[in-house]
Amino acid sequence: MDHPFSHPDATVAQLARTDRLQLLFRQSLTAVYGSFLGAVMLCWLCWDYIEHNVALSWIGVLSVATLSRIVLFTAYYRSPETSHTPSRWERRYWVTLVFSAGVWGLGALAVMPHDSLLAQAIVLLFAVGMSGSAVSCYYAYRSMTLAAIGLVLLPCTLWLLFQPSQLQTGMALAVLVFSSFMLRATGKLCAALEKALCLTHEMERAHHIASSAAQTDELTGLKNRRAFFEHAQQLYSHSQREQRPLCALMLDIDHFKRINDTYGHQVGDEVLRQIGGVIKASFRDTDVYGRLGGEEFAVLLADTPMDTALGIAEQLAQAIAQLQFVHHSDGRQGMTASFGVAVASAAHSDLHTLLNSADQAMYRAKAQGRNQVVAAD
Repeated sequence: MDHPFSHPDATVAQLARTDRLQLLFRQSLTAVYGSFLGAVMLCWLCWDYIEHNVALSWIGVLSVATLSRIVLFTAYYRSPETSHTPSRWERRYWVTLVFSAGVWGLGALAVMPHDSLLAQAIVLLFAVGMSGSAVSCYYAYRSMTLAAIGLVLLPCTLWLLFQPSQLQTGMALAVLVFSSFMLRATGKLCAALEKALCLTHEMERAHHIASSAAQTDELTGLKNRRAFFEHAQQLYSHSQREQRPLCALMLDIDHFKRINDTYGHQVGDEVLRQIGGVIKASFRDTDVYGRLGGEEFAVLLADTPMDTALGIAEQLAQAIAQLQFVHHSDGRQGMTASFGVAVASAAHSDLHTLLNSADQAMYRAKAQGRNQVVAAD
């Protein structure tokens, strides 16, 4: 899977929002079954005080709501991870949450007995417990937490608030005070989570940028010497294990010292940048290429026999020969490069001997007149 920071449009806020969605689904899985089991236990405890038909109807509708949430969670976890985006899943989650919490709160109000203070206290206690569990399940989204608490707790609380008994009114007021503290704590918890997620991604982004900078040649954008040998060794070892063909290509810009001495280092840097752009456009992601230093570049061609590698080198030589740099006094000037190509064989004991063979072939190309491709013996 691509690193998240390989996508320039992926902002820290978007990444944090995706993390919140994943956390929401992980943390709230128990709520799918917990709300249903809580309602069943409440009906069992208050069975002698409530209307049985109303209780059974409540359990039936709540079963439908629970099933809808199970379907949602199943679809989420069976879908590819790349599709776990807030734009696709947040609205669906909202629908099942509102349905389930609304059914629970209205159902608790429907079974609330009018003639038993003990049973009323039990119903209210269960509603408070369900709203409290909403904090632990939905704290990644403060709006969802508030919605769940309000839908579950308010119906019974408001009903008790307007009852004639002072004790009933007192219970309702106590619940409202408790809810205010819970809502305040929820706001702080959500803010802390959001800050932590953003900080984590900012640190990851900084680490990724630093790691890329440590492995990238600043001038050409190619791998630097250290990064090239690190990745080249991995490719070489893999090719040896799998017995796959592997070719090394070395190239050196012709008369680069003269370009620097005659036109200056700024022109020389521009030549290197152009060469780097051509190299990046000429090879596959499976190949390994980089600047070894000065005007010397190296490439490892994965799953590539010698004849194919020679053809690739010829095409690259032609592409470089078409490049030009501009000098204010001499106008447009061209450039060329010399190439050496070697194929991995039993004669090469390691990566360095393979590259050395390609390097020797490159020096033969220079000795034979430059701007040409020479294969290693």
